[in-house]
Amino acid sequence: MQAENILVIGAGKIGQVVAELLAGCGDYAVTLADRDAEALKGACRVRTLALDVTDIAALERALAGQWAVLSAAPFHLTIRVAEAARTLGVHYLDLTEDVAATQRIRALAQGAPTALIPQCGLAPGFISIVAADLASRFERLDSVRMRVGALPAYPSNALNYNLTWSTEGVINEYIEPCEAIVDGRRVSVPALEEREEFALDGVLYEAFNTSGGLGTLCETLEGKVRTLNYRTIRYPGHAAIMKALLHDLRLADRRDVLKDILENAVPSTTQDVVIIFVTVAGWREGRLVQESYARKIYSAMVGGQIRSAIQITTASSLAAILDLLAQGKLPQRGFVRQEEVKLADFLNNRFGAVYAPAVPGH
Repeated sequence: MQAENILVIGAGKIGQVVAELLAGCGDYAVTLADRDAEALKGACRVRTLALDVTDIAALERALAGQWAVLSAAPFHLTIRVAEAARTLGVHYLDLTEDVAATQRIRALAQGAPTALIPQCGLAPGFISIVAADLASRFERLDSVRMRVGALPAYPSNALNYNLTWSTEGVINEYIEPCEAIVDGRRVSVPALEEREEFALDGVLYEAFNTSGGLGTLCETLEGKVRTLNYRTIRYPGHAAIMKALLHDLRLADRRDVLKDILENAVPSTTQDVVIIFVTVAGWREGRLVQESYARKIYSAMVGGQIRSAIQITTASSLAAILDLLAQGKLPQRGFVRQEEVKLADFLNNRFGAVYAPAVPGH
């Protein structure tokens, strides 16, 4: 069987791990592209390509002959990649949490001869697969609550936070409006609001609204559930400081300044933990019951190198979705939602297996 040609765009924290995972399995011929030649130097077992995706002609040349393109580029560049993939008839997958980008990709997917699958990471992504699986076990739904966080294992600053993935992505999800279903109605709620506290394994956390984590679930479950929301998990105190920076100091209007501040003041770390906590309540045989999925995933060695938990979970999720597409377990054309992926297929996949086992009984 001939290896499928795959182009991974973005050689950052996630893109390099995606490329390594796919190249290491032997079923894909991987090219890793980035406009920064320095970012490509650490790549192993893959072809590398210096590519500026804003150069449409160069992007289309890079896509020629590819079976699929995986965008691990910043969210504001994903639409360019999706448009070029649609033009050339190449399967398209990405990690975006940006709602506007996903809406544009949905429009591009109409009548497409190949699959366009956005939001293939952790949240949005795997979290929707879990929520849809739990929801399918009920005769009638009441509430779906999704909580995810990528946290430092050893917090040591006032933010109780370290940079573990895209700074631009974090800022975007702290600013943009958030989708939810409240009292059966689909609404928009503000980011950083509706803060709550909860404990898991004896550790206290806070959670608050952030944008994009629901993916397309609001549309899928509209009219079927009373309450649906997504909140990001942090250690207590984080939300208050971010609100002061974004709103009181008005850095929401100067994202480039905030990005520079965070990247020069908040250290990155590979010693992190990803927390996934989904709770679904509804009726079964006339009784109101609840089911939950809880999982903690820590940093680990991948390919002889320590990788953070957010790198492992996000990259593995994207690789698993590509694998399922290649195996014919997903629609081969048009817009594909994460909730169309069967949880069992995902967890049984060689890449998705990093999420298993779930809590006892699941």
